Parts: sequence; C-alpha cells; structure tokens
Amino acid sequence: MKMAQENGKDHNNITIRLNQTRPLPFRLIQFFLVFLVLGLGISIISMYMFRFLGIQNVVPGASSLARSNIIFPCFREADSLENWVKAPSNLLHKMNDSELFWRASLVPRIKEYPFKRVPKIAFMFLTKGPLPLAPLWERFFEGHEGLFSVYVHSLPSYVGNFTPSSVFFKRQIPSQIVEWGSMSMCDGERRLLANALLDLSNEWFILLSEACIPLQNFSIIYRYISRSRHSFMGSFDEDSPYGRGRYNWNMQPEVTLEQWRKGSQWFEVNRRLAVNIVEDMTYYPKFRSFCQPACYVDEHYFPTMLSIQVPHLLANRTLTWTDWSRGGAHPATFGQADITEEFFKRMFEGQSCTYNNQPTTVCYLFARKFAPSALEPLLGLASKVFGF
Repeated sequence: MKMAQENGKDHNNITIRLNQTRPLPFRLIQFFLVFLVLGLGISIISMYMFRFLGIQNVVPGASSLARSNIIFPCFREADSLENWVKAPSNLLHKMNDSELFWRASLVPRIKEYPFKRVPKIAFMFLTKGPLPLAPLWERFFEGHEGLFSVYVHSLPSYVGNFTPSSVFFKRQIPSQIVEWGSMSMCDGERRLLANALLDLSNEWFILLSEACIPLQNFSIIYRYISRSRHSFMGSFDEDSPYGRGRYNWNMQPEVTLEQWRKGSQWFEVNRRLAVNIVEDMTYYPKFRSFCQPACYVDEHYFPTMLSIQVPHLLANRTLTWTDWSRGGAHPATFGQADITEEFFKRMFEGQSCTYNNQPTTVCYLFARKFAPSALEPLLGLASKVFGF
C-alpha cells in the first residue's frame, strides 16, 4: 500500500513537471516571432531611409549608376577614363627621376584610342633661367590652343614671373642643374621628355633652348611635323677626331665603333622614340661612364642609341638651323644688328634636303642662337618673314 502511494506521488510529480515544461516551446516561438517582426521592421525602415537620403543627395541628371553608388557606397564606380587620359594639371610633382621615367614609360598596347584625341606638339625648353624671347613665342602660339603644350627645364632656383595669360605660366617642371657636355645635360632632356609623355595627347616632342626662334608659322610647322614619316634626329658617322675619335672601346659590346654616331643636340622625335629614350637602361650606363669631355655626350647618346634601335625612323637631320662657320666649340650668336630681312633671306636660300624621301627646300623650322637684344627686331619682322 505504501509503495502504491509513493508511486502515485511520483506519477503526480512527473505530471506536474511535464505540465510546467509544456509552455516553454510556445514561449520560444513567441519570442522568435517578435524578434523576426522587429528585425524586418528595422530593415525595411533602414532601407527606406538610405534610399530616401540617397535620392535627396544625388545631383539632378545623375546616372542610375551614380545614384546606386550613393545608395550603396560599397559598390564604387572605377575611375572614369577621363581621369586616366587628362593632362596633369600641376607639373610640379614629387616624383624622382626613377619614378618619373618608370611612369612615363607606360605604353598602351591597344593603338586605337577609345576617346577623341587631338595630337599635340610638346615644345620643350632647356634653359638656365629666363626666356628672353618669350614674347616672340607667345605670338607664334597665339590662336593654336589645344595643338601644343609647353615644358620648361631651368635651374632649380629659377622662378618664372609669367602672367596667367602666358603659355609659359606654371610650365616649369621639377628640374636639376645641368652642365654643358656632361650626362646631366641628357638627364635634363630625358626629364623633359618624361614629363611631356605624361600627357597622352602629346605625339611629337621638340627640344629647344632659350636662344631658339621659330622660322615658320605654327600651322606650317604642325603640318610639317605631323605628316612626316620620320623623326628629326641628326645621326651620322663622322670619321674625324670629333666623331669616331671620341669613341671609347669600353662601350663594347653594347656599342661598337661602326655603330658610333654623332648629331645635333636639338631634335624632334615622335612618341615611340621618346619612350625609347626615357626607358633606356642599356646604353645609358655606358655613355655615363665612358663618354665624358672631350666626348660631349649630348651629341652622341641619343643619335647612337636610336640609330641602333630604329634607324629606319630617323631623318638623320635636325630641324634647327645653326651657324658653325665662325669656328670654336659654340655656334655663332646673333644680336640686334644681325636681324634683317637679308639675314633671313640668306638663311633660307640654298636649303636642300629630303622630306618623306622626296627632295624639298624647306629643311629648317627653327634657328639659334639669338641674343636677348634680337627680340625687338624679330618682333618687327615676324609678320613679314615668318608669317605670324
């Protein structure tokens, strides 16, 4: 009897415990449903708020992709093509030469441009400081915006005082000291080319000095250069003390005596050859080490290298007229008294050369060296003699 009573108590206890645990699953379901409803509500409200705020902040007329970038900031649009192809707005970058040359040597592999590209001529001035003939160049460039760009390599201490309306305003590149006849001269020229290459619209590159002047108007020069199948780099084999006599046998095997060339420092090259010059790491060490005065490296480095790499692309002549008839290490300089119509008539007469493998009498587009005193008479004759 006692056992029966105890079993009855145990059964009642089990029944009570079961009755106590039955509501628990229902409470869990209630809690889950409440959490789900609250979560969905918060999500819907958040999405609505993001969408509302995003629409309010989109500029009218913006694309659906632009709106989606504001609504969903994690999905960012890649840089637009314009950001990749536009010319640098500030030439005073902080890249060193190694970084600059590496950046400038990047070449698109697809030759067809996916944007409207108007090819320009880069006019690169290698100068110590002031540009005394700048007013003549200002007149030359006038009315041809979009077809040219200007770069100036000067002494690092020089600060130009050009007005904002000048084509030379803020066109100085980060520069270093260059010395005549040394490798630093070629470094300055490579620096000019590299900075000009950063503008994808620059197709042709002309090296000039502060003593250079244009001999034709801009339209003629642009047409002459843009239609040429060759670049204008003087490169010839001169069997004399000033040619082969400057060769150093340590240049081998990269450069043999038969490959050694001489040419004018003042050149015009297209974009392909400009990249060749900037990216060179084969010939540069040889010329730096074994072409030192009285081997003037600026007369040999580029002519030799390009005649080895791309001889078929060179016209083997310069576009810059220079008078060496007076003898000496430097060409003649012309001042105020020299600037007459007769002077330029003699310069133009008797010219004969080839252009696209055809004979022509238009051989020089630029001339040097002209002193600051020549500016006023040059401005006076520019319209009649040069056509601008």
